[in-house]
Amino acid sequence: MSNNTSKNPDTGRTQRKRLTDSLVRSFVPPKKGNRIVYDSAVPGFGVRITAGGTRSFILNYWHDGRERRITIGQFPTWTAASGRMQAQRLKREIDLGIDPLDARNQQRSAPTIRQLFERYDLEHLPTKSIRSAADDRSMWRNDILPAMGRMKVARISPHDCDALHAKISETRPVRANRVMEVLRKALNLAIRWGWIDRNPAAGCRRNPEQKRHRYLARAEVGRLVAALSSHHERASADALLFMLLTGCRRGEALNAQWSQIDLQNRVWTKPSSETKQRREHRVPFSSAVAELLVHRRAETSGTYIFPGRLGSPLRDVRRTWQSVCEEAGLGRVRIHDLRHTFASLAASAGQPLLVVGELLGHSTAQTTKRYAGLYDDSLRSAAENVANSIGWAAPQNATR
Repeated sequence: MSNNTSKNPDTGRTQRKRLTDSLVRSFVPPKKGNRIVYDSAVPGFGVRITAGGTRSFILNYWHDGRERRITIGQFPTWTAASGRMQAQRLKREIDLGIDPLDARNQQRSAPTIRQLFERYDLEHLPTKSIRSAADDRSMWRNDILPAMGRMKVARISPHDCDALHAKISETRPVRANRVMEVLRKALNLAIRWGWIDRNPAAGCRRNPEQKRHRYLARAEVGRLVAALSSHHERASADALLFMLLTGCRRGEALNAQWSQIDLQNRVWTKPSSETKQRREHRVPFSSAVAELLVHRRAETSGTYIFPGRLGSPLRDVRRTWQSVCEEAGLGRVRIHDLRHTFASLAASAGQPLLVVGELLGHSTAQTTKRYAGLYDDSLRSAAENVANSIGWAAPQNATR
């Protein structure tokens, strides 16, 4: 392989000529193996001709006491002139102590975005709730992997992230924000794993979102309860009523098991695997919930309070929700708004924010503060009581 030997270890003798396209094209393939003709202008640069007629430019070089050979590219995709220029560039890297063959091998073995997802799926998603993990996988499958799956993690640029966000934003602006949150988290993990040293998704712009909190008025709640009570799909209707009466999330209700319920003390202990905060949540419930559960216990058997087919948890209550909303004349209301309604009714009744937060399972008081404005009536009533206790009244003929 050395340029200093008269015999090349490949088939054929070592030759040196100034390589041109016409000369490379004229070389006759060996009967077997391959032979190399080296360039007379750039030491180590040459063309390898195989028995099958393939011609590829190569560079022989020394690094850390080892003689190495790297393939530059095939002729005629690479011309003799472009191959020579690339060989000269590689030799400059070698002079700086860089081994281009090692660098190429590392690049080829570098993890891709698909491999990032595989590790994210294996190590991170199990820490999330079942529903949240499924939603993450949906974003990877439908948006991230089709656009970036084959790209190297280390090659992802802020421009790539912005382009993905812009593409999704054309039809799903809010979803685009969620996708970037998932990608940003995965790339932060890639930093922790030593794959990259910066997060290209950091600083990606967000589409404006309007936080919408719909609270059902008492009259609307009455109509909704009536529609739920008369609905023929009892499992899904009871599940929705359960959400309204407890303020729980949909996934918590649908996956609720009898083993979590203490009817005697009226306490529901949600396991950490089912809560958004990934911690156990012990919450007392009302006599109305207890009555509903007694009814469910008499009507069902098995593990789940709201079972679907074959005893598995009920998965979808949207059809029932749409029909009862239409019957109750509620307009545009989400299932999650039942949770907001529960909180609004508790707050309007004067329950402290701390109590509301505990009932909802909030991990921080800041999360519960969104309901602070609902205390106006109770606070106004308290202020009125103070005024009445003082006994002061404005003079009848007060002047300015």
